[in-house]
Amino acid sequence: MEDLLSARLQMAISLGFHIIFACIGMVMPFLMAFSHWKWLQTNKDEYLHLTKTWSKGVAIFFATGAVSGTVLSFELGLLWPGFMEHAGPIFGMPFSWEGTAFFIEAIALGLFLYGWNKINKWVHWATGVVVGISGVASGIFVVAANAWMNSPSGFDWVNGQAINIDPVAAMFNDAWFSQALHMTLAAFVSTSFAVAGIHAFLLLKHPGHSLHQRAMKIALTFGAITALLQPLSGDISAKDVAVRQPAKLAAMEALFKTSKPADLVIGGLPNVEQQRVDYAIHLPRFLSFLAHGDFNAEVKGLDSIPRDEWPPVVVVHVAFQIMVAAGMAMALIGLVFLFFAWKKKHLLFHKTFLTIVALATPLGFIAVEAGWTVTEVGRQPWILYGIMRTSDAVSPMSGLMYPMITFTILYLILAFLVTWLMARQIKVLHETYKPELQEA
Repeated sequence: MEDLLSARLQMAISLGFHIIFACIGMVMPFLMAFSHWKWLQTNKDEYLHLTKTWSKGVAIFFATGAVSGTVLSFELGLLWPGFMEHAGPIFGMPFSWEGTAFFIEAIALGLFLYGWNKINKWVHWATGVVVGISGVASGIFVVAANAWMNSPSGFDWVNGQAINIDPVAAMFNDAWFSQALHMTLAAFVSTSFAVAGIHAFLLLKHPGHSLHQRAMKIALTFGAITALLQPLSGDISAKDVAVRQPAKLAAMEALFKTSKPADLVIGGLPNVEQQRVDYAIHLPRFLSFLAHGDFNAEVKGLDSIPRDEWPPVVVVHVAFQIMVAAGMAMALIGLVFLFFAWKKKHLLFHKTFLTIVALATPLGFIAVEAGWTVTEVGRQPWILYGIMRTSDAVSPMSGLMYPMITFTILYLILAFLVTWLMARQIKVLHETYKPELQEA
């Protein structure tokens, strides 16, 4: 295996694991704080036990997210020294702010975990909210750094060197808002549906368990609202990518020829050699509208891009289709949930609906992984879009396959330990809390 591929795989595997921990770390504190608020309002034991159980999950994922995030920061320097030589002084600001948010999150989490019955109850609740806010802020700062790689700004590139550096302009680049919005909503959708799915599965095993009923309703409320908002952020992102990264949009839609108007492609498998998409459904003119808000607008195809600058079309297109399909499925489930909660409360915990929610447990994280595949693979062959190729930034050190294998094994062990710890928390919950079976 060549070193460039090994380095890219190591980053992909590291990011693939970390993004799950990061999403959960961003969103679980808000679920925890909402449950805590409900307990303060109602004094019902289910909310107190749920809050304490979720807080332990927050602590576990905070620790694992910190570890996996630290590994990623080291990998940037070790695997991509050609990139970091120039990028460090330019996009260091969002990482500095991310570090600040991380420390605030750590302090607030410590106060929340150990503040029970020691500080004012509303101050205690507020520390949980601060954990969530700082976690989301941390994620936004990291995404701003990634957005800079997709939309370089805040410097002039002269003779292979960055000059006239403006870190503020680099941080608030043209892509930061659309990427941060889309990623933040994705974190809420994926985590909320995963939590709801786990509690739906437990309800199938323990019908009428009021704690799991309340947990599922809280998580699905967050998940449903954000899942219905996500297509709006997707529209913002699509219009942004159409202007800044036409090659990425063309790969997402497998649009080989510049078209006016352009069809939206649903599904299908790109045939790069023949430059067509097999087995796809075409919606006439819809890509023109989604990309530019005009059904007759021209959309640049891959034929307008030099062949050596094409992203891997098959990977990007399939990942994009998976992301959209998973997102639409969750939006539909969320819509059904909101309707049931409004008009058909007796169906919320029907076995069929619980089964659907349980089966949807991994959908959000599948969408997140697919979305990041589109973002990162769709930028190739550039590590810094339009300026520096990935092949020019990789470490000259040979044998990069071995650290890639080592880190993969370590992440698998970490994932196993986290899963075991969370399963143990659920087991402890059932052993220590046995409510009457009732409707929530």
